[in-house]
Amino acid sequence: MSGGGDPLLVVLGVHALAALLAPALVRTLGRRAFALLALVPAAACAWIATRLPTVVAGGTVTEGFSWIPALGVEVAVRLDALSATLSLLVTGVGALVVAYCARYFTPSSRGLGRFAAVLVGFAGAMLALVWADDVVVLYVCWELTTIFSFLLVGQDAHKRASRAAAMQALVVTAAGGLTMLVGLVVLAEAAGTYRLSGIAAAGPHLSGAAVTAGVVCVLVGALSKSALVPFHFWLPSAMAAPTPVSAFLHAAAMVKAGVYLVLRLAPGFADVAAWRPLIAVLAALTMLLGGVVAARQHDLKLLLAHGTVSQLGFMVLLAGAGTRDAGLAALALVVAHALFKSALFLTVGVIDRCAGTRDLRELSGLGRRAPVLAAAGTLAAASMAGIPPLLGFVTKEGAFEAFLHDSYGPAAPVLLAVVVLGSVLTVAYSTRFVVGAFTDAFTTDPHRTWIRPGPLFVAVPAVLGLAGLVAGPAIGLITPLLTGYADTLAATYPTPLVLKLWPGVTVALGLSALAIVLGVLVALPRIAARTAALRPLAAIRSEVTWRALVHAVEAGSMRVTAQTQRGSLAVVVCTVLGVLLAGPGVALVATGALGEIRLDRVADSPAQVVAGVLAVVSTVAAALARRRLAAVLLVGGLGYAVAVVFALAGAPDVALTQALVETMTLVAVVLVLRRLPRDITEHHSPRRRLARLAIAAPVGVLLALLGAAALGVRSLPAVSTAFPSQAYAFGAGQNVVNVTLVDIRAWDTIGELSVLLAAATGVASLVFLDRRTGTPPGGSRRRRGPAIPDPATPDPAVPSAWLRGPTLERLARRARPGPAATERTLLLEVVTRLVFPTIMVVSVYFLFAGHNAPGGGFAGGLLAGLALVARYVAGGRYELGEAAPVEAGTLLGAGLLCAGLSGLAGLVLGGEVLQTAVLELDVPVLGHVKLVTSLFFDVGVYLIVVGLVLDILRSLGAELDRLGDTPATPDPTPVTTGSEVRP
Repeated sequence: MSGGGDPLLVVLGVHALAALLAPALVRTLGRRAFALLALVPAAACAWIATRLPTVVAGGTVTEGFSWIPALGVEVAVRLDALSATLSLLVTGVGALVVAYCARYFTPSSRGLGRFAAVLVGFAGAMLALVWADDVVVLYVCWELTTIFSFLLVGQDAHKRASRAAAMQALVVTAAGGLTMLVGLVVLAEAAGTYRLSGIAAAGPHLSGAAVTAGVVCVLVGALSKSALVPFHFWLPSAMAAPTPVSAFLHAAAMVKAGVYLVLRLAPGFADVAAWRPLIAVLAALTMLLGGVVAARQHDLKLLLAHGTVSQLGFMVLLAGAGTRDAGLAALALVVAHALFKSALFLTVGVIDRCAGTRDLRELSGLGRRAPVLAAAGTLAAASMAGIPPLLGFVTKEGAFEAFLHDSYGPAAPVLLAVVVLGSVLTVAYSTRFVVGAFTDAFTTDPHRTWIRPGPLFVAVPAVLGLAGLVAGPAIGLITPLLTGYADTLAATYPTPLVLKLWPGVTVALGLSALAIVLGVLVALPRIAARTAALRPLAAIRSEVTWRALVHAVEAGSMRVTAQTQRGSLAVVVCTVLGVLLAGPGVALVATGALGEIRLDRVADSPAQVVAGVLAVVSTVAAALARRRLAAVLLVGGLGYAVAVVFALAGAPDVALTQALVETMTLVAVVLVLRRLPRDITEHHSPRRRLARLAIAAPVGVLLALLGAAALGVRSLPAVSTAFPSQAYAFGAGQNVVNVTLVDIRAWDTIGELSVLLAAATGVASLVFLDRRTGTPPGGSRRRRGPAIPDPATPDPAVPSAWLRGPTLERLARRARPGPAATERTLLLEVVTRLVFPTIMVVSVYFLFAGHNAPGGGFAGGLLAGLALVARYVAGGRYELGEAAPVEAGTLLGAGLLCAGLSGLAGLVLGGEVLQTAVLELDVPVLGHVKLVTSLFFDVGVYLIVVGLVLDILRSLGAELDRLGDTPATPDPTPVTTGSEVRP
């Protein structure tokens, strides 16, 4: 059944919107905004309640839409009995916790806006998780809860403990989530569907090692999320979070995600060989370990945290049985645990705020000072201990009955004994909580101060405590929803389990009475002290193991980094290429994955063979060159040879671009080489060169084989075969390359332009360490005057009158700095200035002609950049400033803006974004003009390329020149050119 108007997705959207608005609400209303934000999950809870008749009747509410059609990914959500139960807990408890925050935090608390946004966002993510019916969506929501948990646990970022706990929870649960994703993908491929409901339905019909491995991976993710051994240590550490976070995430919501996943997949995969043994061992150990540690805690919050670990083991043990009775008991225990544990955490929050401590050895008389709070905490603890008539008692009876009904086959009696022992420990730490928090049994400070809490502060835990009391007798109202899930599991007992407040005198009732009596005895202070002193499980310290593992990884990474990242580019490149050879290279060759290599022809013409030979000669010569500049020039020769191959193959546009890019690359590299030693062999021995050759040669062969294999494995026609016909019909241009860039694949070009802009910014940021200068010295719209004469050092070529009076002052006002006379070549400057306008005109021609002929904005921009390079080479940074008196950032920003805005032209003219529109009009003098809107896109490309070149010249060229300038010793010999004398 599907509701109209996508109500499920609307509910999730409202949570997202509330999270976005939360910071503004907190700034406006202060902490009172939490009361307003609590209406969002409360309304969601009310809406889910209206769908319960459909769900109880066996129906489902589904919504969704296609997300990634090519991959078959859908945003599919599904509300059935299981997800409805978890949804009511997430929204109901979530609403109360958010309202509780209005009194838990003080008006001066830091980061309340961010906290409110993340808390509401987490509620929406958790709701989406239990509704998700697509594997990809489930994983996205799974990791969203992990990220939100990280932010909430680390709310007090100024505290080291909070940061460490947040990072630990993030790493453990995120690693588990990735493992779970692998398992879900394996199961989805085996089932032939990525719908979670479809995977569970196909589970009984699947078998094999892959399915078993997939199930194990899913269980690893679920157990890490629900903090079972060996991942249990992250949950107590996460108690560094504010108490409302512990009540919501670590009692009622996030940690239940793992239990939910086990419940969801149990109908289909409980009979897989690895399922029950893995769950039984880890869950039983978690239940006992958590109970033992909780029973000896003095911090009330840590007591509840370790108790939560124990209860999670109990829930997973029941959920993993895969039988109807165990599934019913497990889901009932999930509900009961959410109610009593969230009430207990919130009670501790009140105690911590009003008494200033959570240590039960420092609390006294709270039962008399806060009777309502004491009653709420006692009711919740009694439900946790399984005292009648509370909901916890009913669920524990159901759990005992499930194990008596052979839920785990031959292992059921052993696991029943474990559950009874775990229940004894639960009663013990529940009693310890009540006695320590509300009596004087452990008190060492009888005069502890107490601040009277407000009504709302106490009302929230009181409501949750009363809910456990009411739900016990009213279990019949809840049972239809719980059995809606339980009936999807196989029944292993003739008489189905029915949850009742009073089941009669049964074996389960006797076991409950035994657990209560023994638990109270264990909780007596004298016996508890002796029990704690024994510490039988002290050797099991997963957190210590975790820290040792983290430190080992850090130390190992440091050693690896020290060996591979030694500041040598050659070492880094050799390491990368060596891994390529040892890994994928060996695998490709050994398995024959390269396939059949076919070479239909070596070349199209003899000229291409000549170009290829020149490329090989340039490569070998570059490897043997002893000077850096020679090596760079020879590598450039390889690039030009490739450009010739393109030109001979009938791709003049690609050849032109290749030649221009190669030239510009040579310029950039040469600018950097000025600061490096000239001799390559200076620091590189022949042995090292041979070692590099041993890596380079096989890599070259491997890449050649890959290229040849790629030519022979194509089974479908290339998409580019349709481009020539589309170029004119769709882009109104005859240059296929240019139309492809600015029209057919315009979105790709926009991304590449952004990368170019980021590259320019990165280069400049690395060079301009103090500040990023704009126009370099000497760059001005006014002409540069002559250099200022120095009166202290007379120059025979300068008239002596220039050195006196107003003439010198006038020169000082007009003067601009310039290169030293010995660094200037008059002939080169003159020729460059004469050629510069011509090159710029040709670059503009390339820009306008590129839509129908070789050229385009990229080639035109590169040509204009080369013109700027010529001006820089001729006169240095001062000449560059005269040629381009504009900041590079201005050109880059204007280019990106122009390219982006041009995309709106097609939209305005009735097409799509970035689609070319054709404008034809008659212009005086010019006549009939045909204008395409992609021209403005090309103008943006042109400006960005010119800006990039200018930024590189001013950073790698002008700025390095400025940094390297040192006062030069005046040369008394004048520089002459013919009969002219220049100072």
